[in-house]
Amino acid sequence: MQGYGDHVKNLDDLIREKDELLARASNETPQAREFQEKRGKLTARDRIRLFLDPESFVETDALVQHRKDYPQSEKFVPGEGVITGYGTVNGRLVFVFSQDFSVMGGSLSKMQGAKTGKVMEMAYRSGAPVIGFNDSGGARVQEGVDALSGYGKVFYRNSIYSGVIPQISIIAGPSAGGAAYSPALTDFIFTIDGLTEMFITGPQIIESVTGEKSDKQTLGGARVHASKSGVTHFVYKSEQECIQSVRKLLSFLPQNCRQMPPRIKGNDDPNRVSMALRQIVPVEANKSYDVRKVIAEIVDDGDFMEVQPDFARNLTIGFARVDGFPIGIVANQPMYLAGCLDIDSSDKASRFIRTCDSFNIPLLNLVDVPGFLPGVNQEHGGIIRHGAKMLYAYAESTVPKITVITRRSYGGAYLAMCSKDMGADVVFAWPQASIAVMGADGAVKILYHDEIKNAPNPEERAKELVQEYEKYHCNPYVAAERGYIDSVINPEETRARVASSLHMLQTKQQSMPERKHGNMPL
Repeated sequence: MQGYGDHVKNLDDLIREKDELLARASNETPQAREFQEKRGKLTARDRIRLFLDPESFVETDALVQHRKDYPQSEKFVPGEGVITGYGTVNGRLVFVFSQDFSVMGGSLSKMQGAKTGKVMEMAYRSGAPVIGFNDSGGARVQEGVDALSGYGKVFYRNSIYSGVIPQISIIAGPSAGGAAYSPALTDFIFTIDGLTEMFITGPQIIESVTGEKSDKQTLGGARVHASKSGVTHFVYKSEQECIQSVRKLLSFLPQNCRQMPPRIKGNDDPNRVSMALRQIVPVEANKSYDVRKVIAEIVDDGDFMEVQPDFARNLTIGFARVDGFPIGIVANQPMYLAGCLDIDSSDKASRFIRTCDSFNIPLLNLVDVPGFLPGVNQEHGGIIRHGAKMLYAYAESTVPKITVITRRSYGGAYLAMCSKDMGADVVFAWPQASIAVMGADGAVKILYHDEIKNAPNPEERAKELVQEYEKYHCNPYVAAERGYIDSVINPEETRARVASSLHMLQTKQQSMPERKHGNMPL
């Protein structure tokens, strides 16, 4: 401040001046609160208060200001439009930044980028998660290329800290233009229905360039990104619900890549028998069921935190615990596309597998897959490349991997769902499991085409051959004979066998060949 200290005569005056500066920078004013409330939003500080344990927040860089070297730059910008600091969630250290939309629309300047980058670096050095509340109209236009430099500082740290510390984004308002890329580089994106606006180019620009008409919600609202683009992971009805779910997600994650995720032992017996599993999964391959019911019977207290539930619904992913151990679950969902793998589900699975591997979270794979989805659109869309991502992700991961084949596992999808040859440590199969290159009907048509065609009764002969093929090929015992399956188990034993395997694999050690990095088929 100009003239600062000219009138100061004692320590009390100095402290008073300091307190006045901090109060001004905090932006805790009725006007700022009203500004957010009119838009149905919490203030930037309220978000932090709700998220962190009470009285744990320690603010950093509260007095940072932009450089006064461009027109209109004399304006005071409280906190430079973002609040940064650290605190605890359930007693564990976390770092936070929260953009303040009531201050110049939360626009990112060079100094806001530096301030945000600094708290990210503190998180990295301390080995703790960093959580960002994004609520910004984009770059501060007045600063020109300096604002882009601010984004660069954030993007760079998002990238180099990826897989080192957990990074979580909450899109609590606009996240437009360059502002959308930082969340996209983080591990998980949480959104709020009706508040989230996330896009690179807004509706007006799109209409002027392409003629397409839309509004902010239909272009980049929470539901759109959760179900169509697959950019985001979670949608909630309110900020309060969203914030509590972020706290829950953190309970599954370690502080950093060098630590193990926290085990939280409950009262659910690890050896609990679930006879319901015999009824949930039909033996008949043409009948569907909800794989989430299977998951609920296996995991502790039926508690499953599903990730991306509205995107690529033919595959279910998420976090749970078995005997207190956090696990990531990848499961085919027969209710949609018969559980086939396709482009979107391959991407969904690959990203999740690599996230779990980054943070030492074991993987449980529940397999009931008839194959990859056939179709011209899938082939032209690059299903080969996208499917290869799953193969790569499983092969590269070194965390404990447990696979349970519940019913079908055919062709390349058998491998893509983490077979023994793709690195599974333990593979179980239920008695009704069918493991083959393809289903019996398709195999018989290929192998016995001429014989069926020339038979006196083609339909009857085809039926006989299908039954014969199923007897000798479509069962778990051929694979077990060759060591591809470790045990054929009753469905009700699954929880106990998974729990036992997790205990056994706690001391697993595996390293990859020395290299700079692999070349995943992106």
